[in-house]
Amino acid sequence: MEIILREDIDKLGTRGQVVKVAPGYARNFLLPKRLAVAATDANRKIVEQERQAHLRKEAKQKSEAEDLGKLLTGTAVTIAQKAGENDQLFGSVTAQDIANALAARNFMIDRRKVQLDEPIKQLGEYKVNLRLHKEVATEIVVNVVREA
Repeated sequence: MEIILREDIDKLGTRGQVVKVAPGYARNFLLPKRLAVAATDANRKIVEQERQAHLRKEAKQKSEAEDLGKLLTGTAVTIAQKAGENDQLFGSVTAQDIANALAARNFMIDRRKVQLDEPIKQLGEYKVNLRLHKEVATEIVVNVVREA
């Protein structure tokens, strides 16, 4: 069965692409979740308009992310945590903690955009990547200090 994808789907295709799939996959999964539509001439026009609107929206989001990235470049945030001997933290500093520290400085960043391989568990200075958009990334400095 031929369908037109309305969203990017891993290992299948990208938005607006016409792909051939098993009828059961289309009927039971793709069509009910509105991830795809049947490949008719009318649907092709509608999906093309949606794709154009999505491209405009994506370009706007990318430019906003680039502007935010320029503002964030070189930004340093300080997070105070309780620590024991050998500068070991009681607990850890997570992506949510970093997002909250940025929010305190009026940068609204979703915690999922903070690229932290594993939580920070020691005092010190760390470079943390922020993925603001799939094509835009920046780096900030996180200082973890002992809570007074």
